[in-house]
Amino acid sequence: MRAKSEVPEGAVSAAEGEETAYVSLLLCGDGSYYCGYTVDMARRLAAHRSGKGAKYTRARGPLTLVYLERFSSKGEALRREAAIKKLSRAAKEALLTEPCNLVTGGEDGNHL
Repeated sequence: MRAKSEVPEGAVSAAEGEETAYVSLLLCGDGSYYCGYTVDMARRLAAHRSGKGAKYTRARGPLTLVYLERFSSKGEALRREAAIKKLSRAAKEALLTEPCNLVTGGEDGNHL
């Protein structure tokens, strides 16, 4: 059984006055990927897992955080989210091994 991934400690808070935004990729229980944007990754991941997140993820649990990228502005994150959503499944899977991915330690994303 797949363990639930948590958000890396450094990813949940920014310095005061500093805007931080995130793009995440969740692996759904049915094997599909969900890409999204947020400014509070811990809150957003909890919302998805409790069934109060995106409609797409509600019936597709369990959810595993497999990719997380941090940005200094909302605009940058939204552009990156749009670009990732256009990628093929193979290209999304290639992202998991990129150095910009804050989720590390296991090919299934279970270790942070």
